Amino acid sequence: MLKKWPFLKKLNLPQRKGLWGLIGIAISLLIYFYGITPLLEEKAKAQEELALKKRALSKYEEYLQSKKTIEEGLEQARKQYEVVQQRLLSGETPQLGAANLQEIVKRLSEKNGIAIRSFRILEPKEINSYRKVSIHIDFNPTNSMLSLGQFIFDIEHQEKELRVSEMDLTVFNIRMPNNIQGNMVVSGLMKSSRIKEKGREG
Repeated sequence: MLKKWPFLKKLNLPQRKGLWGLIGIAISLLIYFYGITPLLEEKAKAQEELALKKRALSKYEEYLQSKKTIEEGLEQARKQYEVVQQRLLSGETPQLGAANLQEIVKRLSEKNGIAIRSFRILEPKEINSYRKVSIHIDFNPTNSMLSLGQFIFDIEHQEKELRVSEMDLTVFNIRMPNNIQGNMVVSGLMKSSRIKEKGREG
């Protein structure tokens, strides 16, 4: 080694040791900067990429969970919509809807022994996304308050969404209210024509 580097012969032992120490430090620095530093940088990049992938995976899992929740909500809304549709009066026009309503009321009146004297179709009303159809009925005197009460109950608790919105009863003898006659307005809902027009436009 000394033959290759003659200048080392001129140095005494402590100076040689110091020079070798500097050479060792220089080599260590070269190894650190050209060997270890790139490895550390690659490790840092790999860790950063891993963190990004973990975040992306977490967001994807959140999306899947949200998607599942949204789909469940849509399915529930669809079922509720179907239930609502089943409770609407059938028919494409107010006249057909009123005819459907009249048929239901007539069937329930016959079931409860209430004699209907007359039916009158009232003007339909648009309520939000529905159409309210109503009929005015007059019924003959009945001697059974129980039958009349059951008739009203059946109107409001059958498969269609119906309501007795108005009622006017006459009792001939207040002390013995066993002979009652009067009239009432029965209303139901059907699809609005505006919904159908929007569907055709779409």
